[in-house]
Amino acid sequence: MKKAIFLASAVMLFSLSLNAFTLGKLGDFKFEKVNQNVYIMHGPEKEPSKENEGFMNNPAVIESKNGLIVIDPGGNYKVGKKILLEIEKISKKPIIAVFNTHKHGDHWFANKNIKEKYPEVPIYALTYMIEQVKDNAAETWYGILDRLTGNLEGTKPFTFPSQGIENKQTVVVDGQTFIMRHYAKGHTDTDILIEHTNSNTLFIGDNLITNRFGAFDESSSIIENIKVLEKIKNQEDGFKKYALYVPGHGPSNSEISKTIDPFLNYLKIVLAGAKKAYENDIASYEIKPEVHEQLKAYHSWDAYEGQMGKHLMKAYSEVEMLSF
Repeated sequence: MKKAIFLASAVMLFSLSLNAFTLGKLGDFKFEKVNQNVYIMHGPEKEPSKENEGFMNNPAVIESKNGLIVIDPGGNYKVGKKILLEIEKISKKPIIAVFNTHKHGDHWFANKNIKEKYPEVPIYALTYMIEQVKDNAAETWYGILDRLTGNLEGTKPFTFPSQGIENKQTVVVDGQTFIMRHYAKGHTDTDILIEHTNSNTLFIGDNLITNRFGAFDESSSIIENIKVLEKIKNQEDGFKKYALYVPGHGPSNSEISKTIDPFLNYLKIVLAGAKKAYENDIASYEIKPEVHEQLKAYHSWDAYEGQMGKHLMKAYSEVEMLSF
């Protein structure tokens, strides 16, 4: 009898391990309750790769009385399946709304998984973001993620957001209130920051990244990204003190300085280096060693070597543009 019980337990544990969202050496990933009715799965703090299968963002779930609201469900169809299974471990309630924070596909390509199961679900995003992904942004990000991860099978045809929203718009879903904020530029020109008033949580999207670096594309602005983070930190422009701050990548935190300061200070050091190079009439690469020394605290962040120089060049070009 004891042997039979042991074997049954072993089979059950094996079955559960098969169902877990596991990424090899990166470990298991699941949703954790972080604030009242808010759950977050913090993705690997890595660039998209074959190892992480293209999963590196922070999908979030807000549980309401009658359903679940999802923010940024993930970056491809295969990963989306695994994330959806993990969502169903939180609750068997239906998904009744989805929000996408910006146009980069690592945050919204898994819309498709949710729409397949819940065909009527509204998917909210900035109206301009919807225009951009339908134009060429979706294809651009498909190419990037396919090249880096080789894990995009099933992601097409894309499931675009269906409900356009604007700056300062309030969206109420099943008693849960969300306030949108959009700035012309920051991480991209399509970002929305989402305040969930019921739990006093601020979802910052990729305007805030911790422990890893990503690219600033042509629609972004390092200078404007700094301004956005300073508004949050200084509680300006309608921002206040929140119970939880959620970045697009990296750990969430209840302490504003621990959440905002690392990336904000990085961007400020890079911008200061770019200004110094411009004022001394030297190229950005010539000041790179000096900036590198000032950024010792960031040398261990993922993709530092590949991205810092590009960020410095980007900041230099912005300083140059402002001088004319």
